Amino acid sequence: MNDDLAALSARIDRTNTLLTRMLAEVAKTPSTHAIFVDAGYLYAAAGRLVAGTEDRRAFDLDAEGLIEALIDRARTIFADSRLLRVYWYDGARRRIHTAEQQSIAELPDVKVRLGNLNSNNQQKGVDSLIRSDLESLARHRAISDAALLGGDEDLVSAVEAAQGYGARVHLWGIEAPEGRNQAEPLLWEVDSQRTLDLDFFKPYVSRRVAAAHESAAPRPSREDVRFVGAQIAAKWLAARGRESLVELLPGHPYLPGSVDQDLLVEAESLLQYSLRGQADLRRALRDGFWGHLQSQY
Repeated sequence: MNDDLAALSARIDRTNTLLTRMLAEVAKTPSTHAIFVDAGYLYAAAGRLVAGTEDRRAFDLDAEGLIEALIDRARTIFADSRLLRVYWYDGARRRIHTAEQQSIAELPDVKVRLGNLNSNNQQKGVDSLIRSDLESLARHRAISDAALLGGDEDLVSAVEAAQGYGARVHLWGIEAPEGRNQAEPLLWEVDSQRTLDLDFFKPYVSRRVAAAHESAAPRPSREDVRFVGAQIAAKWLAARGRESLVELLPGHPYLPGSVDQDLLVEAESLLQYSLRGQADLRRALRDGFWGHLQSQY
């Protein structure tokens, strides 16, 4: 009898030791978050808020700058978490990328998923893509938190699926000039809600009107833009000092939204050329900015 009790006690001790090791490993594993963007909702709501129209042809949206701003916002909310990636869901005829969608797909840490567009330019299949990704990532413990920028009631099932596997889903909305642009059942289902306001979107949405300096100057080369980025970095470093540089470096290759916008505005002034919607030139500008800062560290 004593031998049986001793054997049972030994098994319990081994089990407790194993559980302790597992908990220690879980504690060392960093939390991970991902951002899920319903581009149809984004264009309609942000266009209405900033440009007064939902017609994509009537305004420009700086997707690259906006994505970096979303990443920056998530970094402040999920302070002890790392970004998995940004998922960008949009529609396209026969699911063939447009030039704009292709440029978004080429951005680092961004995955573009395409549904279809019907004859009325309505997205089809996007909600099911969001559900599939949310459920799969939550099931495989690839994410602990999901920031969902959308408003359709059909997303409720996606939220429920992810929550069923233990992920927390945080709904991000866009300020509505009047009323509400997100379905109430979706608002009820999520773990938290946040609204991004007019000031957040203003730098990235503009009416499609040719700027005066855009037609006055030829398109600069990537090297010209990279050089301007380095110039601005030197000025930024002289004004703020090395302490600010040390704070900025861990975020590479992303810049805080305020720094990125200041960089864009100053570069356009120096170049006398609009960089809005020019993804390759925007990347060259940031490359020049980062290149100079890293050379001084």
